[in-house]
Parts: sequence; structure tokens; C-alpha cells
Amino acid sequence: MNTVTTPGEAASTPKEETNVRSTIRSRNKKSGSIQQYIPIAEIHNDTVFLKNGGLRGVLEVEALNFNLKSETEQQGIIAGYAAFMNTLFFPIQIVVRSMKTNIDPYLAHLREIGEKNPNALLKDQTLAYAHFIEQILAVANIMQKRFYVVVPIDHFQPQQTFFGRMFSWLAGGSTRLKAIQRNRNAPQFDKKLKERIELVQTDLENIGLHTRKLTTRELIELYYQVYNPDTSNVQKIPHDVHALNVKEDVL
Repeated sequence: MNTVTTPGEAASTPKEETNVRSTIRSRNKKSGSIQQYIPIAEIHNDTVFLKNGGLRGVLEVEALNFNLKSETEQQGIIAGYAAFMNTLFFPIQIVVRSMKTNIDPYLAHLREIGEKNPNALLKDQTLAYAHFIEQILAVANIMQKRFYVVVPIDHFQPQQTFFGRMFSWLAGGSTRLKAIQRNRNAPQFDKKLKERIELVQTDLENIGLHTRKLTTRELIELYYQVYNPDTSNVQKIPHDVHALNVKEDVL
């Protein structure tokens, strides 16, 4: 094989080419290994499927202004929450997520309404209001809080022997086999998860907290924003999640 060189450039030796290839493979391996630290395997049927076989359902809880309640109502809420915690026979995760409010679409909508308004006075007032809100955001960070309750079902596999772990590692390269195994065990755990979610929703409704279960798209968007806080502000999840064209065995 002839090697073409340019003036002032030395021809690469086979040893150097081998080193370059090994370096590229090493970089690709490092960049692809980040995914192994993410515990999520799949998200479908409004449920998060973990790599260890566990399932997660996520409830979004509406905020409750405790300070505006009367003393009697506050005592009732505290007593109801204590009873809710005492009746739980499984762990839950309570997540409070704070994020900067993005009202750019709202401001754009206001300006569009103002420009189309035939009344000159209303047009000027609408545009002035949009400008006023924009000035407030320029000097103050307005944060938005979201409240979630994560309901789990965990499936712990029995301890394997050394040879069992070795054969499991040899067969572990096929993520499709892992996905088949997860889907095979899903129905028996999905029923238990639904029962737990209904129990949590009922107890929280009794306190006065309104809840709703996140859909598949909302779950994908939530975890996408958590793991990619900067990118998610620029690249949005499409309305139809099937447009992502994600392979079944991608995880």
C-alpha cells in the first residue's frame, strides 16, 4: 500500500496508525460508557422501567398554600399527612424541583395579540405590559417549583454464584434479551405498582392535595430536562414521542 504525504509531513508508520485506531476506540468507549450510569432502561405505558427490573410511577402534586389556611385547617392537614406516612408500607420519594421560569412563548403570544389588536390604545397597553414583564425578568430570576412523588416497585434478583455472574456478563451484551426479560416480568409488577399509586393518590386527595400521574411523554420530558438542563432549553422533545425513532434495544 502506498502512502501519500504532503511536503513537510512524515509518512505514518503502521505502528502509529495502530496507536491512532486504539486511541479512537478508547475515546468512543469512554463516551459510550456514560449511559451505563443512568439507571433508566425504558419508559413506556406511563411507567419508568429500571435496568435492575424495578418500576417507577411518578405523580405530580399541585402546590398547597399552607399559610393561607386557618389554624384548624392546618392542624387537619398535618394530622392527615402524619396518617398518610404511618399507613405506608413501602418507600416513596418526594422530589421538589426548582427551575427558572421560561415565559418567552407567553411574551411572544402577548406581542402577537397586541400587534393584531385594531384598537390602538389596547395595542400600546399590551405591548407595554409585555415589555414590563421582560424588564422584570432581566433583573430577577423567577423560579418555578414542581412537586413529585415517585412510587416504586423493586424486583431484587437472588444472589448469583461466580460462574452465574460470569455467564450473565458474557450474555449481557445483548440489550434486547434484557428488554425481553423486563417485559416478561412487567405485568405482575405493573399491577402492584398501580395499586400503590392509587393508594398514594387517595391518601393525598384526603389531605387536599390534587395529584395526577405523568404520561409517557411527560416522563421522557422530565428526565430529559433533569439529565440535560442546558440542552433541554434549546432542543425540545417533539409532541409525538414516536418521532424520536428510538430503537427498542437502545438501552
